[in-house]
Amino acid sequence: MKPYRVLVVDDSAFMRKIISDLIENDADFQVTATAKNGREAIEKINELRPDLVTMDVEMPEMNGLEALKIIMASDPLPVIMLSGINEEGMKETILALEWGAFDFIRKPSITNSQDIMGVGESLREQMKEAMMAREQREARASAFKLPDIPPVEVAPPTVPRVMPGKPKVEPKASLKNEVTKKTRVKQPLDHTVPKRAAKPLISTPPPLSAKSNARSRVENNPTPPKPLPKVEVSSDAPANPQVRKYGSNDLQKLVAVGCSTGGPRALKVFLEKIPADFPAPIVIVQHMPPNFTKSLAQRLNTFSPLEVLEAEQGMILQKGAAYIAPGGYHLQVVPSSRGQYAVVLTKEEARNGHRPSVDVLFESLLPLTSLERHLLLMTGMGSDGARMMKSLYDSGVTSTFAESEETCVVYGMPRSAVELQCVQHVLPLQEIAPRLVQAVK
Repeated sequence: MKPYRVLVVDDSAFMRKIISDLIENDADFQVTATAKNGREAIEKINELRPDLVTMDVEMPEMNGLEALKIIMASDPLPVIMLSGINEEGMKETILALEWGAFDFIRKPSITNSQDIMGVGESLREQMKEAMMAREQREARASAFKLPDIPPVEVAPPTVPRVMPGKPKVEPKASLKNEVTKKTRVKQPLDHTVPKRAAKPLISTPPPLSAKSNARSRVENNPTPPKPLPKVEVSSDAPANPQVRKYGSNDLQKLVAVGCSTGGPRALKVFLEKIPADFPAPIVIVQHMPPNFTKSLAQRLNTFSPLEVLEAEQGMILQKGAAYIAPGGYHLQVVPSSRGQYAVVLTKEEARNGHRPSVDVLFESLLPLTSLERHLLLMTGMGSDGARMMKSLYDSGVTSTFAESEETCVVYGMPRSAVELQCVQHVLPLQEIAPRLVQAVK
């Protein structure tokens, strides 16, 4: 098999060299070209038609966000963003994921060889997942293509000869019907996904922000949650601080969501359709490094009727709010005082390679049998969340949902749950929120 062709885009020649070397450590990938800004990247995409692109966010002349928007509008292909560490860089990364980037990777520290190798492993893993997702989409498209059926040749009707002196004889009615029947052969519908013609990518958006610095995506040493006043929590959890409250108490229902690759865009579609009077809190684990989850929560809050925020230690869960687990921390739901439920954040060892982990969140719901618990797994690589969804399903959870393959960026986590036969509703992304609202209300 020929190696996948990759275009590396970065304004730093040194960084282009580092990223290219990391990519070519895997024989399945070959760097076919490099570009120093978004405009040059678009020209080389038109010329070379690469399989995948790695794209720096901040570059002169045309930055990565501008180029990404043009690529996705004109001729989509997998793009992995390289992100910086400052607040502006994190916000732009969230935008890139929303606009169609497959995923992002933080830029490696050029002075730390171990860090460079760690980033390389993560990058190659994402590239393999991107190619696998593309091939799965192509396989689904070809499955809809019906085989070509040759056209049916219809013989002309036979008209009896009229003998001299004899009246003209009309064809028999049965013959007319047979002719009509033959000529009305229904051709198969063409369900083939049309191939996009190669065409130049056009239009240039206005430039965005200044250069971002490199940041680490390794999930350790995140900024700890803010200390807040104490609130009484059950003995099996650490003491937690009291925080802002949204909605009313008397909590009887809870929704827990897990997602990974493709999650930010899926969460946007999902949360946009949940009404402000939704009678349950929504607790979300999105695989993402520290600090990026805060930018994600802020961005989603601008779209959703709910109050969307990054969860903090001891927050009391309220109806009409969605809580995103902070990167670098596991999130658990525990009983608190007066029939309330609170957030507990821990730095326990990563599970399934992740912290936060969906399995950790779901596992914390097992003893909460007085709550109506609704579970959802959306797009993401791996199987995080599937095992504990199965445990909750077997114990009698209220409902379980999974995003269907047709809309997943990566059909990994939902597929694992479906294979464990613990999903009651498998739905395309746009149908999940309305059906969940019905189930919860």
